[in-house]
Amino acid sequence: MRHVAILLFNEIEVLDFAGPFEVFGVTGRQSGQTRFSEPPFRVFTVAERGPVYARNGLCITPTYLLDDHPQADVLVVPGGGGIHPDGTRYGTRREMHNPTILAWVKRQAERAELVLSVCTGSFILGKAGLLDGLAATTHYKAIEGMREAAPNTELRPTERWVDNGKIITSAGISAGIDASLYVVSKLFGHTESVETARYMQYDYWQ
Repeated sequence: MRHVAILLFNEIEVLDFAGPFEVFGVTGRQSGQTRFSEPPFRVFTVAERGPVYARNGLCITPTYLLDDHPQADVLVVPGGGGIHPDGTRYGTRREMHNPTILAWVKRQAERAELVLSVCTGSFILGKAGLLDGLAATTHYKAIEGMREAAPNTELRPTERWVDNGKIITSAGISAGIDASLYVVSKLFGHTESVETARYMQYDYWQ
């Protein structure tokens, strides 16, 4: 069983974390599945503090805090946020300057098997130095912000996800579902990812 840790923070985009949570949470649990003797993933959320208030006011209680959780085999860094008219940053644009979050992401990434960012979660990976010399994508409206966060990264804004081997980045919001299904395919084969998508009735995955 692989541990999937999903980072949470205030103003996070709901589908950015909920999409991957659903994909990894239902993988291998379809009716009649006999391939796995136990669920292949244990999914949990981690935050600096709780509760977390996502976009549009959704309140979430994280499973763990940064200093008390199982080691992540798969680390998911979602996105969400922006800049208010007065210049105040929120969501990822705030957390990309949070030394506690950056240090935690770097520590987890060192030991994780895979690291996946969704949308502007790539800003956090970029600021943590994890995308230096690599290629990445993000939300199509966040390309300039990505240039600031990851100046030494090749941007591929037209790609749904970009796989660098250990580190995978995805485009905006719903692309996190595709990238998570890609991770399932990478770890367990394409047939397993198709079965997971079929169970979710996610008709965009072939």
